[in-house]
Amino acid sequence: MDRAQKADAVSSLAKTLTETSVVVVARNHGLTVAQSSDLRNRMRAAGASYKVTKNSLARIALEGTPYQPIGDLLTGPIGLATSTDPVAAAKVAVEFAKTTDKFEIVGGAMAGTVLDVNGVKALAELPSLDQLRAKIIGLVNAPATKLAQLASAPAAKLARVFSAYAEKDAA
Repeated sequence: MDRAQKADAVSSLAKTLTETSVVVVARNHGLTVAQSSDLRNRMRAAGASYKVTKNSLARIALEGTPYQPIGDLLTGPIGLATSTDPVAAAKVAVEFAKTTDKFEIVGGAMAGTVLDVNGVKALAELPSLDQLRAKIIGLVNAPATKLAQLASAPAAKLARVFSAYAEKDAA
């Protein structure tokens, strides 16, 4: 890799780090090509990304970002999982780590807060942003539905009473 390619890699990674909500640092102990492809596909499906990078280039890219403190975690063959959704990258990384012993989560960071392995696992257990939005919409929508049912109930009762009187008079 020549100097220009290194500069491009650093600027690309720095741009990714400024646009992301969470970074998960994982150690790669010899994943096969199929396993790496599977991991990247899972990340992509969740709206996240996974990139294996040189530690020295990653440390340079971390400078000036809220994720600079995770530079200490960058030892050995590592990869960075990133996502704009605060839990997507952590969820996929933790799930993938359960399937193979060649992938080890080292730590991460979210909004300038450094996370250890347990912090990343706790983050992975949280509901995703889309799930939270669905719950909020359900909570907001439920009272409106109940209110509509309550408002229409007296009219329905009156209609049944009038119908009963009409049937009684007809008989």
